[in-house]
Amino acid sequence: MKASASDQRQIVGVARLDQETSALNHKAQTLAEHALLASLTTKSHNARDLRIGAQTELSDVKRELLRAEADVEQIVSRITRDEARLNGGSASPKELGQLQHEVGTLGVRRAELEEVELEVMMRIDEINSRITELSAQEAAFATEIADLEIRKENAHAAFNTELESIAKERAVALSTVAPDFIALYEKIRTSNNGTGAAALIAGTCNGCHLSINAVELKRIIDVAEDEVIRCEECRCILVRGV
Repeated sequence: MKASASDQRQIVGVARLDQETSALNHKAQTLAEHALLASLTTKSHNARDLRIGAQTELSDVKRELLRAEADVEQIVSRITRDEARLNGGSASPKELGQLQHEVGTLGVRRAELEEVELEVMMRIDEINSRITELSAQEAAFATEIADLEIRKENAHAAFNTELESIAKERAVALSTVAPDFIALYEKIRTSNNGTGAAALIAGTCNGCHLSINAVELKRIIDVAEDEVIRCEECRCILVRGV
C-alpha cells in the first residue's frame, strides 16, 4: 500500500494522540478515589448491617424487659395482697404463719426478678450505645463518600475536557489523510493493543521499542517514501522521516 509522506507523518501524530487518549482513560479508570470509594462503601454497609442487627436485638431485649417487668409486677401484687391480709387481723395464727412465710418467699423471688430486670436494662443501655456508635460511623462514612464522589466527578470532568480536546485535534489531523490509509491504521490499531503507527527513530521502532536489523533497515531506507512500511515485530505502520 502507498500513502503520501504527509499522510504518514499525520498518522504518527494521530497515533500519539491515541496513546494520550489511552493513558487518560487508564488514569480515569484507576483513580485512587475508585478504590477508596469501594473500601468506604463496604465499611459503611458493614456498619449499617451491624446497626440493623443491633436494632433487631434491641427490640428482642425490650420484649424481654417487658416480660421481666410483668413478672416483678405480679410478685409485687401478691406481696401487697398478702401484707394486706397480714395487717387486716382477720387471719388465724396458722394462716398468719403461712402468709408470713409466703411474703418472705415472694420477697426473695422479687429480688431475683428485679436483678434480672436490672440486667436486661443494662443490656438495653449497651445496645443503645452500640447503635449510637454505629450510626455515627455511618454518618462519618457518608460524609467521606460524598467528598470522594465530588473529587471523583471533578477528576473525571478534567479528564473529559482533555479527551474532548484530543478528539478535536485528532479529527483535524485525520481530515486530510486518505480514507483507505486511515482504515488501515484503525485496523492495525484495533488488533495491536492500540498501537497502529510509530516513528522509526535511530533504527528503532518507537512502537515496540525494538531495534531493526541492518538488512531490514537498509531495505526500509531504500524504498520510496510513499511506500507504507510495517514493523516486522509489532506490525504497526512504521513511519520514516519524523
